[in-house]
Parts: sequence; structure tokens; C-alpha cells
Amino acid sequence: NYRRLGKTGLNVSVIGFGASPLGNVFDDCDESEGIRSVHCAIDLGINFFDTAQIYGPFQNEELVGRAIKGKRDGIIIASKFGFKFDGGNIVGVDGSAANAKSAVEGTLKRLGIDCLDLYYQHRVDPAVPIEETVGAMADLITEGKIKHIGLSEAGPETLRRAAAVAPISALQSEYSLWERDIEDEILPTCRELGIGFVPYSPLGRGFLTGSIRSLDELPENDWRHQDPRF
Repeated sequence: NYRRLGKTGLNVSVIGFGASPLGNVFDDCDESEGIRSVHCAIDLGINFFDTAQIYGPFQNEELVGRAIKGKRDGIIIASKFGFKFDGGNIVGVDGSAANAKSAVEGTLKRLGIDCLDLYYQHRVDPAVPIEETVGAMADLITEGKIKHIGLSEAGPETLRRAAAVAPISALQSEYSLWERDIEDEILPTCRELGIGFVPYSPLGRGFLTGSIRSLDELPENDWRHQDPRF
């Protein structure tokens, strides 16, 4: 099953592949198993793959790049920027135009592609007007480095201001049976503006699968130890 994402026309599989578990974001992931997972998803008709600069950081994009090598045709790749780093450590958010433009260069190189299908601002930077960030992302479309603009965890007013600068194809925020706050204002705003909605953690990071009975079942370095709902 496929669905148009927003009014600007990305045709994505209803089930996407969230790549964050690949590359030690939640727990240790064997690279070959991760690549096989991506290949299996493609064989099943999934064409929508989601990664981010922050996953790893950086290694996740590299792994996804290796997995899609030779399989790029028909595949829609999304990634995200919006943080500043000190080496491999995240030290804050950065929604500046300069970061939007420099971050995409690293993302394209790690993924081994020339153009990103969907580029998200991973988190809104309260110190930078959204108009500046989206304006820079629109420049990247003109330059042929990205095709569509997305935001993550943005509120209704931010979405309206962003959409006044350039078409916003997608908003990605948490949405599941245990996280439904977006139904009050966010989803109606997306419908109003023609913005596609991409839910992250739709299975509650595995909690809603019923397969995790205790935190003791998770590896010590698993990020979910820090989630109070677990």
C-alpha cells in the first residue's frame, strides 16, 4: 500500500522503515543483519527509509548508504539535521542556514547519493527563526541537493510560518496508542496546510508489541533504559 505524503507528491509505502535501530541507537545491531533487514524491506515493497545525522551519530547514515547501494531506483530516502556536535557528542540544537547547508553535504556523502528525497529539521531551534531555516532548505531544493522539506516536533504556529516560506511535505512527530497529544492541534494543522504526517515510534519503541516484559531483557546500553515510560 502506498500513499501520497502531503500535497507535494512523494508516493511512499504506508509502512516505512525507521532505521534508527540500525547502528547501536537502541541496542547493538550486527551490520550484516541490518543490511539484510533493509534488503528484505525493499523486497516486500517498502520504499520509504528514514535515517538521521544524529543516529550514531553519523554511522546510521553510512549503514543505510551501504544497504541501498545498487538499489536506489524507486527508493525514497529521508534524513534529518538540526544539532551541533563536538566530535561525536551532541552539544545542542542548530537550525541556522549555515548548518542546514553544511549538514546535507555530509549526509549525502555518507548515504552515497546525489540528492535526498526528504530533508527534515530534526528539532526546531528556538534561537533561529523558522523562516531562516526553511529558506535555507528551499535553497537546497534549487541547488538539486534535496527534493522535499520536512520538520519534526514542530507546533502549529511554527508549521504555518514555515509553510508561508516554502511547501512543507511532511511533519514527523511521535504518535502511537500511548502518545496522542498531536490529535488536538497538530493533525488538524497538517490537514489544513496539506502537510503529510509521519509518526515515529508508532509501536512505542517496542513496548506496544508486548514482547518486552522487563527492562532486564534489554542490553545495558539500550537507550530505552532512559525512557520513563519503560
